[in-house]
Amino acid sequence: MEANNERVVLITGASRGIGVGLAEGFAVPGARLALTARRRTSLQETCRRVEALGAHALPLALDVRRLEDMPAVVDQVEAELGPIQVLVNNAGVNIPRPAEQVTEEQWDEILDANLKGAFFLTQEVGRRMIPRRRGTIVNVASAAGLVAREERAAYGSSKAGMIMLTRVLALEWARHGITVNAVAPTFVETDLAAQTLDRPGMREKILGQIPLRRLATVEDVAASVLFLASPQADFLTGVVVPVDGGATLR
Repeated sequence: MEANNERVVLITGASRGIGVGLAEGFAVPGARLALTARRRTSLQETCRRVEALGAHALPLALDVRRLEDMPAVVDQVEAELGPIQVLVNNAGVNIPRPAEQVTEEQWDEILDANLKGAFFLTQEVGRRMIPRRRGTIVNVASAAGLVAREERAAYGSSKAGMIMLTRVLALEWARHGITVNAVAPTFVETDLAAQTLDRPGMREKILGQIPLRRLATVEDVAASVLFLASPQADFLTGVVVPVDGGATLR
């Protein structure tokens, strides 16, 4: 497998939170990163950080719910940067709601972004990796896909689906030399998690459920993704790493 600074890496949801940390983690000198978000303009800061670290950044608008846009985006990445060696499915949304209050529109928004979009983008990239007989895919799932969490009926279902998708693709595509793994973080200090963490008493409650007594950081998640995408993980596939401080132990 190519050294990190020779690989082309496609990262979705790269405009904030975990996505920014992932982009910075992959941004070794000479790396070629394709970064996507719903709006290309929202990637300006991420691109600045990546290029300051010596990597090349290609910002691209991609709403992962718009399946019809995926072929053109992947074509552009491979035309401008070269064959995609690593895909990181990070884009996702969450709308915390009690189960009885979830609307069909909210359910569809979460499942379309977190699971359906991730599958069809992976399919688009995977079809190109298969004849090359190499490739690395890392999915950003969630601890909410491993254990039940309140107000996560749709989100937890989408992430549990992503975990099973990871395993099925790992099984099907191993014969093509493609590895498929996932990380499953607990609450991470991001704007997305703030929807829950900023409620009165919630931070303390959540910390009480994590044996290591702290939340995950963007850097914690990025470190695990980087390992799974590295040559050191070449013999791992179908693995789900719980980046959760022990939260899913009980």
